[in-house]
Amino acid sequence: MSDTPPFKAPIGTHDVLGAESARWEGLIATFANFAHRYGFHLAITPMFEDVGVFKRGIGEESDVARKEMYVFQDRGERTYALRPEGTAPIVRAFIQHNPTTPFKAWYFTPAFRYERPQAGRYRQHHQLGVEVLGTEDPMLDVEVVSLAQRFFEGIGLHRFRLLINSMGDAQCRADYVVLLRDFLAHHADELCDEHAKVWSENPLRVLDCKNERCIAVTNEAPMLIDHLCDACRVHFDAVRGGLRALGIDATLEPRLVRGFDYYSRTTFEFISDALDGAQNAIGGGGRYDGLVEQLGGKPSSGIGFGSGVERLLLTLDAEGIKDDAGLRRDLDIFLVDTVGTDAPVVLLDRLRHEGYSVDRSYDQRSMKAQMKLADKSGARLALLLGPQELAAGEVTMRDLRSGDFGATQDRVAQVDLLAVLAQRLKVT
Repeated sequence: MSDTPPFKAPIGTHDVLGAESARWEGLIATFANFAHRYGFHLAITPMFEDVGVFKRGIGEESDVARKEMYVFQDRGERTYALRPEGTAPIVRAFIQHNPTTPFKAWYFTPAFRYERPQAGRYRQHHQLGVEVLGTEDPMLDVEVVSLAQRFFEGIGLHRFRLLINSMGDAQCRADYVVLLRDFLAHHADELCDEHAKVWSENPLRVLDCKNERCIAVTNEAPMLIDHLCDACRVHFDAVRGGLRALGIDATLEPRLVRGFDYYSRTTFEFISDALDGAQNAIGGGGRYDGLVEQLGGKPSSGIGFGSGVERLLLTLDAEGIKDDAGLRRDLDIFLVDTVGTDAPVVLLDRLRHEGYSVDRSYDQRSMKAQMKLADKSGARLALLLGPQELAAGEVTMRDLRSGDFGATQDRVAQVDLLAVLAQRLKVT
């Protein structure tokens, strides 16, 4: 026996196995279904990119670029970074391939940030999201927000709220930053320790600070929403009007400025009242009308939305939702075989061909051991195939989700099996 201790997953990462992976599968499939309804197509981009894609996109002075990116050189001495977020790679692909616009893409991807692990936050976490490039129509903003809203509703969440704001365009935001910087200059000694030193570099970040000292100061500060130019005001009013028409409540939150430099105009965030206030965001995004140019492309508008899978599953747990909304993808059937011939193999293949998810045990285990595995499998039904059933051309069907086995156990002729299963189970 080796003296070498077994390897473990790196700090800030985690394995997803068994029943938990079934929830992941269901969540991702549900998101894919919603994205398809809205006309989005799956986009798959490399896990790593030239480091410049992220430094230009999210801003070289952002915390993610300065402190959290995983940066490395390959053997050709090229400098790359593991993807810390999902938007910039989609924009890079848009520039490189020049697809027809509007370009509507959805993604599921791991993202990597070297930060302190917390509940629902990992150094390798996973994001679901959408991006649309090629139009600045405010109705597209409405569509992206509504997709997120309907997805959250579709997985069974109830205790969440939508916050919305406008960050203006490059000109009106620049004018506002001058006002905000002047205000903060008179209150710098009242800010939290972090922002007391760096507030002048990016005054907007102070608005997003959750420290009570910064909140107290910025409660009296001018807000960007009151200093939008006419064009940005018209755009934002159209977005809010569209959401009202859909019956989607959106609360104006003037502090909502998002974390990356590429955001402009519409910005939004969904928060859950079921989670702790410090980590209660379950998704968000906004418009990034200058990002394509920052990455070397021709001017083109864009908007996107992202949500962390781990955070969403944590929210479902917090609301007590574990088996609803199609998120569990348990087996339909577990086959218990005590005949040891080819007959169970043929039956398995037949059932799978008809669309049922079916599993079995191996290594010629006892019937008692197989029934224990059947129960642990999460399957709805067990089909027992023994010498008596085989001789009679039958199977014994047992409902594993009922405690009264005697009342839920029937002998079924194999010629009638598919018709009986169709009544007991639905294949989707």
